[in-house]
Amino acid sequence: MWDWVKSHLSGEEEPDSAQPSGAAQPSTTDSAPVPFSEAEIAELVGEPIHDFSLYVQALRHRSLMRGDPESHIESNERLEYLGDAVLGYIVADALYRAFPDEDEGYLTRLRAKLVSGTALAASARGIALHTHLQTAASISDAQAHASDSMLSDAFEAMIGAIHLDLGLEAATRFVENHVLHTRDLKALARQRVNHKSELLEAVQAALQAQPEYLVVDESGPSHAKAFEVAVLIEGREYGRATDTSKKRAEQAAAEIALTHFKQI
Repeated sequence: MWDWVKSHLSGEEEPDSAQPSGAAQPSTTDSAPVPFSEAEIAELVGEPIHDFSLYVQALRHRSLMRGDPESHIESNERLEYLGDAVLGYIVADALYRAFPDEDEGYLTRLRAKLVSGTALAASARGIALHTHLQTAASISDAQAHASDSMLSDAFEAMIGAIHLDLGLEAATRFVENHVLHTRDLKALARQRVNHKSELLEAVQAALQAQPEYLVVDESGPSHAKAFEVAVLIEGREYGRATDTSKKRAEQAAAEIALTHFKQI
């Protein structure tokens, strides 16, 4: 039953069991060869894998589907969705255990830093994930390496694939090795996050546009004004926040906008 669920959630059929387990099997929904072998993926994961097709899908960028509405192959977006949730749980659980004396706000801020697009892209570069990413021919290796959005999405999709293929414990080991154990968590907690920069990068990668920050209201006496700032992306509002500092209000609004933008 679980094998059936895995194959249907991933959008892939079960690989032919008659093929050698170590062979680089192409995705069964796309007969074109993939630019990596099962052994290379096992090395990335850090242990033997079972369903190679899940990793083929995890490393397939949506650009391959552009201009081909009849394509039956599936990008890594569904696995990215799953991997994002699995990653969030693993990191939240690890931080809860590692910092028993810290409050919810501390844990939330630290988790956000660990799972930000910039942080995950750095983890992806650490394992040279861009060299395995399948993209449209118009996207160069250098562009893939430079894109935080593409790399962080693929990294989350890999976590989703590992979870479906090998289970939560294997996904946890992968996250520990490439997210949690590579950072000084206490030092990271003291760092400030530039949400405006993260939002700008995400918007430019997806839309080639820029967020616009508008002060929609000012209130209070001159010595203690409160600024309400809204973030607009292509004319649509994505977030709004209020603070006594215009810059802090922009940062808070950008954080909200980033969350909403990623859900689209």
